[in-house]
Amino acid sequence: MIQRSPEIEAIVRRWTTLIRSHKVADLPHYLSQSDALVYIGTADGELWRGQLVRDGIADHLAEVPDFIEEDIEIEAYEHGETGWATYQSHYTFPGTGSQGTHRVTFVFVLERGSWKMVQHHISQADSNRDKLGIEHTAFQRLIAAAEAGSHSFATGGLATIMFTDIVDSSAQAAAMGDTDWVRLLDAHFRRIETIVTDHGGTLVKSLGDGTMSSFQSATGALRAARAIRAATGSPDAALALRIGLHTGEVVENRGDFFGTVVNKAARIAAAAGPGEILISEALHLIAGGAPGDALAEPVSLFLKGFEGEHAVFRLAVDE
Repeated sequence: MIQRSPEIEAIVRRWTTLIRSHKVADLPHYLSQSDALVYIGTADGELWRGQLVRDGIADHLAEVPDFIEEDIEIEAYEHGETGWATYQSHYTFPGTGSQGTHRVTFVFVLERGSWKMVQHHISQADSNRDKLGIEHTAFQRLIAAAEAGSHSFATGGLATIMFTDIVDSSAQAAAMGDTDWVRLLDAHFRRIETIVTDHGGTLVKSLGDGTMSSFQSATGALRAARAIRAATGSPDAALALRIGLHTGEVVENRGDFFGTVVNKAARIAAAAGPGEILISEALHLIAGGAPGDALAEPVSLFLKGFEGEHAVFRLAVDE
């Protein structure tokens, strides 16, 4: 049975954090001892196998200059003694001003009870027009049709989308160690799913260290957000969350969601600080001020990918 793997996700996050922080001496510990081990890089000739990878990976990645990564997305799975993960981020190299997208895949095997990397492939997104002389449009057409509500396999309507994200999770994971961090993260996801379900919502999926949930009831979504903060966001809690919510038209397909409402909810969550719940003006208007939901004065924010300024409201902390 294929299932999501918080443990592999944590390993991938730790691996990439070590590279960004130039602590590459620890990287060989994550590699399989098998001769089947392979590393595939972006440049011509960057395909190495077996002991060569174990001997050279630290020095190879030590040469990478300082860079910044944003919009990191990790998905990890396991099946029996095999696991795999995908990693995507937007990078910036301040020294050169170079920007782009990192796309990475990992394959893991269990060796003596621990997940070890047996294949690692990193690439950078190049234009298909430059590479192939064409632009692929099939997926863009599919997404556009879904967002327009014209695709017969999709259902949709008005929904409130909530994103949660753990603040400074990489530092916490490094301080706790992978095993303890995975246990904490697993319990955290189970707690959120219970709260979301109890308030009439659905946990759609986990996104790295965060979650995405949907609600038909705007007031139910607000109450779930408050309950999640109360359960995880106290000053003494191990986890500090940022939470963002937005209401609008969505299109659902096989349990996932399309539409600008999803993107905007994610951007609002990203703008929140530790322990904060930010909601959109649309949600505020639809909910009409649910009992007990005291709001601060709205603030105007620029949200990445959206034009102009957008009013958001901060949900007050329970007394």
